[in-house]
Amino acid sequence: MESREKLNILLVNDRPEQLLAWDSVLASPQHNLVHAHSGADALRCILRQDFAVILLDVNMPEMDGFETASVIRLRPRSADIPIIFVTAMSNDELDQDRGRSLGTVDYICSPIEPAVLRAKVGRLVDQHRQTLPPQR
Repeated sequence: MESREKLNILLVNDRPEQLLAWDSVLASPQHNLVHAHSGADALRCILRQDFAVILLDVNMPEMDGFETASVIRLRPRSADIPIIFVTAMSNDELDQDRGRSLGTVDYICSPIEPAVLRAKVGRLVDQHRQTLPPQR
C-alpha cells in the first residue's frame, strides 16, 4: 500500500497511557495514528493535516472534548470529520445529547473493548476511503 493511501486518525487524550492503549488497538499499515495531548494540540494538528476520524477524550483539563469538538466544527475543512467521544465518566444521557449536538458519530465509555473500537474506527475509515477520488 502506498503511503499516500494511509489515512490519518487523530487520537486526543491528555493521558499518555490511554494514547498508548488506543495505539495498540488501532495500529495498522493503513492508518497513520497522530497523537494530541490536549484540545489545543488537537486543533493545531487539524490545521496541519486532514483526518478520516477523530477519537476524542471528553474529560481533559483546560479545553475538554466538547469544547474541542465545537471548535473543530467551526472550520469548514474539519466540520465533517467523524468524531468518536471516549469517556471514563458515566455515560449519561445529557452528555450523549451534548455530543450528538456537536455532530459526533459515537460516544463510548472506557475501558474500551478493543474489538469494538477497531470495528467502529474501521467502519468510519472505510466510509472516508470511499469518498476519496480514485488513485492513478
